[in-house]
Amino acid sequence: METVISKDGTAIAFERSGAGSAVILVDGALCSRAFGPMPKLAPLLARRFTVFMYDRRGRGDSGDTRPYAREREVEDIEALIRAAGGSAFVLGLSSGAALGLQAAASGLPIKKLAVYEPPFMIDDAAHHAAAGHEEQLKRMIAEGRRGAAVKYFMRKMVGIPALFVLLMRLMIGVWRKLEAVAHTLPYDAAVMGDFSLPAARLASITTPTLAIHGGKTDARLQKAVRAVAKAVPGAQLRTLKGQTHNVKPEVLSTVVVEFFAGEHALRSDPEARRCGS
Repeated sequence: METVISKDGTAIAFERSGAGSAVILVDGALCSRAFGPMPKLAPLLARRFTVFMYDRRGRGDSGDTRPYAREREVEDIEALIRAAGGSAFVLGLSSGAALGLQAAASGLPIKKLAVYEPPFMIDDAAHHAAAGHEEQLKRMIAEGRRGAAVKYFMRKMVGIPALFVLLMRLMIGVWRKLEAVAHTLPYDAAVMGDFSLPAARLASITTPTLAIHGGKTDARLQKAVRAVAKAVPGAQLRTLKGQTHNVKPEVLSTVVVEFFAGEHALRSDPEARRCGS
């Protein structure tokens, strides 16, 4: 494990593996170096790149300087890019994808950006209803109700069926890991804001961008990814056949490697196309 110091003095823990150009992995909610998709994805990408897998602030071995602000997380990515030599590819998943888009819009030296299913809500009524998530989560955490916060996130924000949440709670080891980072759920809610698409901000991105969604994922997320591809100038859109929000690492890594290593559009997929031009 290594650490880098972010602009506000927060220590951000990361692991470096592989060789070649740097790739920084940005996790979604509740995930870290020890839990979630990145531990399986990192070694696949490390066959071609130097992979930086880090704990977002408040998780794992990273610090958690208060007060929290989305801008601090962008600065964390900036610090990792400096540690990587001054520029890097970035791959973000879910709310980490939204964070990656914010980092690119902030002008960080990102060579290329790949985002998998940032959970924006394109319907006006839906994103206005989502605007209160951050305060609800903050209240639960302040009351010490970590399990309730995790359940709220899964049921109200993600839409996971109640039976599946119940089964998750019966998996004691997994549920304890989720509760351990529940205090960071308001951070992800802050990253998403009211969950509306920040079209004007995305239009300022000059980083070559690939927006990806699964062919079997929720229709609302597919719509969101298509909207991202239209909003980011010159962005590419890719559909991964048979995949859901819980994408298989080996499927995602193949597409990401092709995009990061190539100079042109993904010609091997007939669904790959240019958007926003």
